[in-house]
Amino acid sequence: LRQTMAAGSSAGSNYLGAADLLTAVKLGPLVAVDLVLVWRQQDQQPKVLVGKRANEPARGTWFVPGGRVLKGEHLDEAFARVSSRELGVRLDRRRARFINAFEHFYDTNFANSPGVPTHYVVLAHAVELADVAGAIASDVDVLARRLEHPGDTQHESLEWRTLAELAADPAVHANTKAYIPFV
Repeated sequence: LRQTMAAGSSAGSNYLGAADLLTAVKLGPLVAVDLVLVWRQQDQQPKVLVGKRANEPARGTWFVPGGRVLKGEHLDEAFARVSSRELGVRLDRRRARFINAFEHFYDTNFANSPGVPTHYVVLAHAVELADVAGAIASDVDVLARRLEHPGDTQHESLEWRTLAELAADPAVHANTKAYIPFV
């Protein structure tokens, strides 16, 4: 199955079919962007949005939203596409703070193909909630609706968690925990 990108993207229809994607996973690392969405409420600990992964790799763990960069897709386009798909809000990468590049290694892959581990090079970005669309009340409303109905196939559910909750929960993936010092 081949999906197409939104009109105007330089990536065009560069979503890989399952067989081509599995070949890419076998042959090298994938490049991805992760969105560390931070909600700072007055007099409270900051919270980070995490989703319970519905698919491999990392199925069943809590992870920040993110997704791979497509062939021919500029990072700004990938950031906007991933945020729109996973959050329902099209974010501008210029409003995010680049955290760092990380390597994520998994023993599994999206297709559950035996003996094919997954390697991601992830460009993690922090986005302060007040910066998402300028009006925090509007941002909270949009994201609250997403929490009730994630609308994507990557997450069973989405939740806001404090940094202490993320650190203490063994179901939060270690790759997400690695972002905590940068919030």
